Amino acid sequence: MRKHFIDNLRWMDVFLLIPYHAAQSFNCWGELNYVCFEPNRAVSSFIVFFSPFFMPLLFLLAGISTKYALEKRSYGQYVLERVKRLMVPFVFGTLFFCPILAYIGDINNLGYTGGFFEHYIVFFTKWTDLSGFDGGFGVGQFWFLYFLFIISLVSAGIIAVTKKIVKKQKDIGKIPFWALCLMVIPLPLLYELLVVGGKSFAEYLYIFLIGYFVLSNDIVIEKIKKYRYLSLAVALVAGILNVYMFIWSGIDFGLLNVIAKAFEEWFMILALIGIGKNSLDFDNRLTAYMSQRSFPYFSFHFIWIVLFQCWFEGFLGNNAALLYLLPIIPAFIVTMICSEISLKIPFLCFLMGTKNKSNKIKKV
Repeated sequence: MRKHFIDNLRWMDVFLLIPYHAAQSFNCWGELNYVCFEPNRAVSSFIVFFSPFFMPLLFLLAGISTKYALEKRSYGQYVLERVKRLMVPFVFGTLFFCPILAYIGDINNLGYTGGFFEHYIVFFTKWTDLSGFDGGFGVGQFWFLYFLFIISLVSAGIIAVTKKIVKKQKDIGKIPFWALCLMVIPLPLLYELLVVGGKSFAEYLYIFLIGYFVLSNDIVIEKIKKYRYLSLAVALVAGILNVYMFIWSGIDFGLLNVIAKAFEEWFMILALIGIGKNSLDFDNRLTAYMSQRSFPYFSFHFIWIVLFQCWFEGFLGNNAALLYLLPIIPAFIVTMICSEISLKIPFLCFLMGTKNKSNKIKKV
C-alpha cells in the first residue's frame, strides 16, 4: 500500500526551495551566492531555521522509499533505477543549468566581463569548492542527486550484507519512542565527517539508513504520530535557540550551537513524519499534480530565482523585504510553466529523471 504522506512531504519540501534559495542571497555569515545583497539577519534566520532539517528530511524519505522499492526490485534493478532517476538528471543539470548559474556568479562576484559562451571554458577549467559562486565548476542544487546516488549504492551494499549476517530480523516495531529520541546523539559527531562542498555524507547516510531500517516500520510510524506535538515542541525550542545563537547573539557558542542544530534536525524530522502520517496521508488531484512536477521543479527553480533577483535588484535597490519577496512569485510561476512544458516532452522527462505522464490526473 502506497504511503501518500511520504509523497506529500517530499513535494512540499521541494517546493520550499525557491524561498529558501532566495534567502541565501541575504546571508549574514559571508557566504558567497550567485547574487549577493546586503546581509539581513531576519532573512538569514529563515535559512538557519530551515537548514538543519530541510534536506535531511528528503534523505530520510528516500531511505523509507528504498525499503518499499527493494521489496519489489532486485538490487540490480534498484541501481539501474537510481541511475535513471539521479545520475542522468545530475549530469544534465550540471552541464546545462550550472554553467548559467556560474556565469551569473562570476559577473556578480568577480566582475567577469566576457561573453556567456566564452565562460564555458572558465566553468570547465576552474575548480574550487563545487559551488560555482566564483564562476568555477559547480553542481548547484544538483549536489543532492549525486549525494543520494552514492548513499543509495552504499546503503544497498549495507542492506545486502546485513540481510546475510542477520538471519533473524529484530522486531523494530517494539522500539520505544524514547529510543527513537536517542538517535539524535550521533548527529553532532557526523557533521564534520566525509564533508564535500560543506555537506556531510556521513550525516545523510545515517539519516537514510534510519529511514530504511527504522522509520519504514508502520508501528514505529504510529508511535511517532502519537508524540508528534512533543517532537514539534522540542524542535521549535531547539530551532529558536539555534537561530539566536548563530544569528542574533554575537557570541560563538560552539558546541552548544551544534547540539541545538542536531536536536532541531532530528525532532523536526520526527514531528513532520508524525504530522504527515496524521494529516497528509491522502491522494487527490492536487497532490498528484504537485508530486509529478516536483522533479522538474527541482531542476528549474534555481536559475529562475537568481535571474529574477538580478532583474528586481535594478529597480528595488536595497529594500530587503521587497527584494526577497517579490522575485519569489514570478520565479515560482515560470518554474511551474517550465515544469509543465518539460513533462510534455518525453526526452526532457528522461533527462530530468521523471516519468512522462498524462496531465489527466485521476481523482481518487
